[in-house]
Order: sequence, then structure tokens, then C-alpha cells
Amino acid sequence: MNRTEKILFHIDKNGRGLEIGPSYNPVAPRKSGYKVHVIDHLDRDALVSKYKKLGVGADLLRNIEEVDFIWQDQSYDDLTGKRKYYDWVIASHVIEHTTDLIEFLNRCDRVLKDDGVLSLVVPDKRYCFDHYRPVTSLSKIIDSHLKPSRFHTPGTAAEFYLNVVSRGDKILWSAKTEGQYALAHSLDDARRGMKSAAVAKAYEDFHAWCFSPQAFRLLIQDLFDLGLIPLRELQYFPTAGFEFFIALSRTGNGLAGSRLEMLDAIESEAMVNHERWAR
Repeated sequence: MNRTEKILFHIDKNGRGLEIGPSYNPVAPRKSGYKVHVIDHLDRDALVSKYKKLGVGADLLRNIEEVDFIWQDQSYDDLTGKRKYYDWVIASHVIEHTTDLIEFLNRCDRVLKDDGVLSLVVPDKRYCFDHYRPVTSLSKIIDSHLKPSRFHTPGTAAEFYLNVVSRGDKILWSAKTEGQYALAHSLDDARRGMKSAAVAKAYEDFHAWCFSPQAFRLLIQDLFDLGLIPLRELQYFPTAGFEFFIALSRTGNGLAGSRLEMLDAIESEAMVNHERWAR
């Protein structure tokens, strides 16, 4: 099963869908027959200009679709004017950028039908530039929800700049990738990032949250069990390359394993980060 098939596994092509932040890599584009609305932070012309300046090729720029709703921190039901309307929502490499993960999931739920599906693609911290950053804790997720902010915190900025790495000149890799790790930023970058977050109150784009697959799965179950979200795991596909795939729904059954089994699995995942020190 390829990447697209995993993301679309529970997606009804005849249903009405919403894709959040697809930029130049939409999973369910209109040209393929999907009945989809697009949310992004800029309109199409501005997205083309942005990614062109970043060196994205013309072939990929052509994939950028017309943006139906330009997001400016509204809830998705307010932005779209639709509640309990969509059969599915796709968000690939979006959730890790949010400042309030719980609210993001609840915003998706509010525009989904009660049997709708949220299909997520999430980077595996073990195989990307977040490699040395700690797995995000449940406490940080809950505390950030109870004291929400539109901007990332100075602590997030410091953690990002001090620990982000490349491996063999790559910022994304797989379990088979070899090469030396190298820090991507300086101490001055961390100081600047902290100051910007504390003083300027401007949004700077970071990965606020870092996950391994089993840690994310248990987090979702915990948030459901604690009554903070109404969504549970419907489908999970393990990491392929640098990302894993998970579908959530009100109709999901959640985790099959026990909490201790999940904690053991998380501990085993963490060993990937330490294997090279044992050699």
C-alpha cells in the first residue's frame, strides 16, 4: 500500500471533504475527482509566490489548488460556515505545527459528520530534524490547551533551535539512512527565537509537538479517555520513511492493547535514539 492509499484508506471519494494546508502536495485534489474544499494560510497566488521563492519547481507549483478558505486562526466551522458537514478531513504534516493540539482536533470534529474521518499524516521524530527533541508530554498538550496562545512559546523556540539536526545533509530520512548528525542552528538563533516569541508576539513556524507513533497513539487515547476530545483511533499505519499515518473518528474503537503494553512500545521506540551510543 503506497502513501496516498494509506491516507485515503477511509476516505469516501463521493463524500464531501476538507483538506487543510495541502500547499503544493494535495492528497485529494479536485482534478482527481474529489469534492474537496481547501483551507490554507494564503490564497493560491500568494502560495505560488511563496514556494517559488523557496525553490519549489514549476511542476509542483502547478499542484497548488484554489484556496476556498484563508485561515486566520478562526475555528473551522466559523471559517467555512459549516458544522457537521464534511465526510472527511485530511491534514498532512499540520498537527505538529499547531499551538493547541486539542483545539485543532476539536475544530476538525466540529466540521465533521458524526461518522466522519480525520486522516492525519504525522512526522516520526526519530527520522526527521526533531530527532533529538523530547517526545511531547501529555501534560504539555493539556496545559497549552487550558492556557491557549496564538503563538509558540519562548520555550518551544529554544528547544527547536538548540536541538534541530540534519543527518547526512538531510532533514528527513528513514531507518536505513546513514550519515552524521549535525546541529542546524546556533545559540544565537535560540536567543533570537526566544526573544521573538516573548517580545514580538509574532507567529514563527515550528514543530510545537514531537511524536513517535506509539506515543501519539497513546496520547490520542488519553485525550479521549480524559474527555478532552471526542475522537478515537480508527486506523493506524506504521512509519514509512519519516512519517506515520493515523485516522481518527467518533466511530473508532481506540487502542486494542493495554496501557502498559503501549508504554513498553513507547520505551522500545525511544531506543532508536540511543542505538548509536551503544556501538
